[in-house]
Amino acid sequence: MSVPFTKMQGAGNDFVVFDGYSRPIRLTPENIRRLADRHFGIGCDQVLVVERPTVHGADFRYRIYNADGGEVEQCGNGARCFVRFVRDKRLTAKDEIAVETLSGMIYPRLEPDGKVSVNMGAPVFEPAAVPFEASHRESVYDLIVGGNTVSVSVLSMGNPHAVQVVPDVDAAPVTSQGPLIERHPRFPKHVNAGYMQIMDRRHIRLRVYERGAGETQACGSGACAAVAAGRQLGLLDEKVAVKLPGGTLHVSWAGEGQPVWMTGPATTVFDGTIELDRL
Repeated sequence: MSVPFTKMQGAGNDFVVFDGYSRPIRLTPENIRRLADRHFGIGCDQVLVVERPTVHGADFRYRIYNADGGEVEQCGNGARCFVRFVRDKRLTAKDEIAVETLSGMIYPRLEPDGKVSVNMGAPVFEPAAVPFEASHRESVYDLIVGGNTVSVSVLSMGNPHAVQVVPDVDAAPVTSQGPLIERHPRFPKHVNAGYMQIMDRRHIRLRVYERGAGETQACGSGACAAVAAGRQLGLLDEKVAVKLPGGTLHVSWAGEGQPVWMTGPATTVFDGTIELDRL
C-alpha cells in the first residue's frame, strides 16, 4: 500500500509524519522500526501520526512512536511539527489547536513569524507520577549508575525525565551513561536522560539521550524539563534560551503549578510516498 508521508524537523529532531486523519493508518512496531532506519527506511527519531480525536474539545489526536517501535506519551519538537503539518495540509485553518496525547491535552500555536509555541502543561515532580521509585519528593535524587553516584532532578513533562547539571556538556557521558540511566530500574517506564550546562541564568546548553531513540539533535520536552529542574534548584530565571546540538529553543516557566511554554522552529524537509507492505 502506497502511503503519503512528510519528513519534518524541529531544531534537528526529525520526524516522519503521516496523515491518519483523512484515512486510517495502521503501523506495526516493525513498520516503525524500518521507517526510522536511516539505511533501510526514511530515517527519523520518531514517527508521528495525526488522527481524529477521541475526546471532546480536541481538534486532533497526536500519536508518537520512537525509533524502537514503542509508543510514547509526549514529544515537544514533534508537537511543533504537528501544528505546521495540519496547517500546511489544510486539515485546519486555526492558528492554535487543541491536541489529544497519551499524557493529556496540549495546545500548540503557530506564531506570526512562522515559529510554533506549545503549552506543554505543568511539570510534575511527584515521583509516583513520573513514574520513579522514591519514598518522597526531593529536589535531587542519587542514582547508582555504572558503579558511580549521579545526582538527578526527576520530573514528568507528560513523559519522564532525569536531568543532571554538568560542568561541560560537550564532555558529558551522554552516549555511554545515558543508556544506563534510560533503563535504570528505578524508572519502570524508562526515562529520558538530560545533561544541562548552565551558562548563566537565562542560557543553558543541553544534550538529551531519549528513551527508545538515543541521543537526538534536540528534545523539546527535555528542554522544558531542564528549565523546570533548573528553576526548582534556583539556578535559572523564568525565560531561558536552551541551546541544543540542532538549534535553540526558548522556554519559559512561571513556577509550580504553571504550564511550561516552548517556542521553536518547525520545518518541512520533503514529501513522499512509501510502500508500507514492502518494509
